[in-house]
Amino acid sequence: MTTAAAIPTNARSNTEEERLCWMALALTPQLGPRRILRAVERCGSAEKIFSLSLTELESLQIPAESAQFLFSGAARRAADSEIEGLAKTSGTFLTIGDDAYPERLREIFDPPVVLWIRGNPALLAKPSIAVVGTRHPSPYGSGMAEMLSRDLAMKGNLIILSGMARGVDTAAHKGAIAAKRPTVAVWGTGIDVIYPKENKSLAEQIIAGGGTIVSEYPLGTFPAPQNFPKRNRILSGMSVGVLVVEASEYSGTRVTARCALEQNRDVFAVPGNVTNKNAWGPNTLIKQGAKLTATWEDVWEDLPTPVRVELTSPEDSESNSATSASLFAEDSLPPNETRVMSVLRHDEALQLDEIMEKLEPELSSSEIFTALFELELAGRVRQLPGKNYVKTF
Repeated sequence: MTTAAAIPTNARSNTEEERLCWMALALTPQLGPRRILRAVERCGSAEKIFSLSLTELESLQIPAESAQFLFSGAARRAADSEIEGLAKTSGTFLTIGDDAYPERLREIFDPPVVLWIRGNPALLAKPSIAVVGTRHPSPYGSGMAEMLSRDLAMKGNLIILSGMARGVDTAAHKGAIAAKRPTVAVWGTGIDVIYPKENKSLAEQIIAGGGTIVSEYPLGTFPAPQNFPKRNRILSGMSVGVLVVEASEYSGTRVTARCALEQNRDVFAVPGNVTNKNAWGPNTLIKQGAKLTATWEDVWEDLPTPVRVELTSPEDSESNSATSASLFAEDSLPPNETRVMSVLRHDEALQLDEIMEKLEPELSSSEIFTALFELELAGRVRQLPGKNYVKTF
């Protein structure tokens, strides 16, 4: 069970001096969120910590190196430099003492005391769903992550939250972008260090689409392996629930799911083919009580009533009542394309010769070629190396 971080009234005054002091504390070596919050709670504000003597600082159970960093003024200088650097990168920051700090995140056991931000900070307080999974998804996994994210953003009005890693994370952000809705990426690096590098264009699309990039790490922080499991508590902490698409037995996604359970967040999971190692994670979560998810309504129906009320406006109600995309439903297609789609699968590629063999009595080779070409143009089918084809969603 988690409890909201105890922030004294003085520490939530939102003065620039108080914000600077929170930043200075966050940049102090060996001071984690819990240690900082305990010290501020005892002193009454972040600012008061900087008026203490070295002995008084150490009496707060602050390590000697950290106390010296604070007492010498090095922490304040580091904060001034960091804020100056943020201004140059068009970034900003929120402290846990700010009213705009996301309330759901404040509730977790060890909320970050400072969030570095590019884009729209207001998105962080809106109801969101974290979509997570393996960096090496099957075509089925990528398609489901993109489809569900698109529908949850467009029809459910939820903010899609993910880590912008390769694989499922990337597909989730793309789904929100396809819905022309903002999305939030939580990084395990500084907000000026794009990782992975091939997602530079995606990062630009997120910002251009009114989305947000957020991190608890200072500018220039490189992608150290230990940063990402720690980052996952923010993904689950800011969200109303976590949706797991594909994840192997030892995937980092398990960390996010565990954090979600510890933070009393709902966990949703997309069932997978039991012969696929990446189905282990979601299938096991479903056995343990996670909500089996095939369409956006499966998530929507389980949201707390206050969240659904917050998300629903009159125009949203009208659009939400419309028929939604389903994993197994097909839009109206020409007969030949419908027949080709009926033999293709989401979770397994079919080679062209196999497709032709299955359809040989009904369609000629030229009709099959034409149908595949049209389906690929429409984004319904993806061609893999070796003339292998899969459904995209």
